[in-house]
Amino acid sequence: MYLILLSILVPVLSGIYLLVRKEYADRKRLLFVAGSCFILTGACVTAALCGPRGFSYTLFHLAGTLPVVFAIDEMSVLFAVVTLIIFLGAGFFSFEYMKHEQKEKRYYGFYLIVFGVLNALCFAGNLVTFYLFFEMLTLSSMPLVLHTGSKEAIMAGLKYLFYSLCGAYMALFGLYFVSQNSDSLTFTPGGVLNESAASHPGLLLVVAMIMILGFSVKAGMFPMHAWLPTAHPVAPAPASAVLSAVIVKGGVLAILRVVYYIFGSSFLNGTWVQRTWLVLTLVTVFMGSMLAYREPALKKRLAYSTVSQLSYILFGIAVMETQSITGSLLHVLAHGLIKAVLFLCAGAIIYTTGKTKVDELRGIGKEMPLTMWCYTIVSLGLIGIPPTGGFISKWYLAVGSFASSIPVFGWLGPLILLISALLTAGYLLPLTIQGFLPGADYDYTNLKKREPSLFMTVPILIMTVLSVLIGLFPTQIVNWIESFINTLL
Repeated sequence: MYLILLSILVPVLSGIYLLVRKEYADRKRLLFVAGSCFILTGACVTAALCGPRGFSYTLFHLAGTLPVVFAIDEMSVLFAVVTLIIFLGAGFFSFEYMKHEQKEKRYYGFYLIVFGVLNALCFAGNLVTFYLFFEMLTLSSMPLVLHTGSKEAIMAGLKYLFYSLCGAYMALFGLYFVSQNSDSLTFTPGGVLNESAASHPGLLLVVAMIMILGFSVKAGMFPMHAWLPTAHPVAPAPASAVLSAVIVKGGVLAILRVVYYIFGSSFLNGTWVQRTWLVLTLVTVFMGSMLAYREPALKKRLAYSTVSQLSYILFGIAVMETQSITGSLLHVLAHGLIKAVLFLCAGAIIYTTGKTKVDELRGIGKEMPLTMWCYTIVSLGLIGIPPTGGFISKWYLAVGSFASSIPVFGWLGPLILLISALLTAGYLLPLTIQGFLPGADYDYTNLKKREPSLFMTVPILIMTVLSVLIGLFPTQIVNWIESFINTLL
């Protein structure tokens, strides 16, 4: 249990230390301290994940009656692994990228704090603990959005804060009602509602819908999505990578916990809540893809893509069928790796060339072939082309939708996902085509190879390879996911 606490305290205390310490005279020493904290935190998380499951530890009680509890279950493991891989990759990437940014010490301080808070979110054992760190996640990650200090960044940070706090307060409203209709708020497969809930199911369905909407703000679901394409582009590229690949997954994990561990799928399946939720996810999938297709700025295009892709995950969760949930959890892993690589590739391009618009990057594949090959491979994964992990996750989402007994949505869901996949190809592949095939009139005489340093290329390459390996060898991951999904339904 101490390893869980260390995986939270080591990065948080290290981040606080960096924030209060005087500026380092030597940048190398700052990077050594930050890198050591990354590695030590990674070791603590890895050791905790290798330990036994099924136990819980109460740290203390809030107001004497609300326990702050940490525990490890299979859902914790999945989200903690995604967090670990991407935070380490984007962290080491930032050692080169942040060279020309100001206030690096502050950046690494808040980056480490967010790392610890996300670990706490993954290992939260009840709804009170989860809500506590969900609020902390917003407050600790907002400085990453504000980092540049520009007017645009400040407005984006305030928008992120406003949306996130509104969503969190909606969830808090629901938490009060749930606590009155359950014997415990401990995450329990199948739900925790007691017999008193049967006397007013209509009210609890409204509460469930409010909580889903509240937590879905972090996941960028319509109509609470507007903060995401505003906040992501203004943050430094490695911060955008963790925002888009990990922090937004906090909303996904929250919804999974509320639906399957608090209310229970049997309480929500077949209700108006499920149908309304399905409509919102499909609207978001299509709308996010269309907005990404029309967006000329690369990072903002990727941000709209995140809006769409996260609702793929939420759609599978809302279908409440074994294969659809399997597809959602596979997409948590695949999308996390893919979107991290896409944002880091965008960061490498901006860092090297200073260009931010897709139309300005003609011939970039000739100048940065390794970066663009990684971009292209993970783009194919996000579209859903085999043998990448994105194909496997979307296959399970479609099969699960067809297998469900939900009228209309059984076929409408896969149709929207297919249309979105075509739009995804339309907004990701033009950069590849123009980058590698700039045309006969391209000026090859001034062509210079300018790949970024190993600090930037190695994390991109590793996560690209992992995204493909998920697609090539999915059997063990699928079997493991299905083994604990069956306890939820």
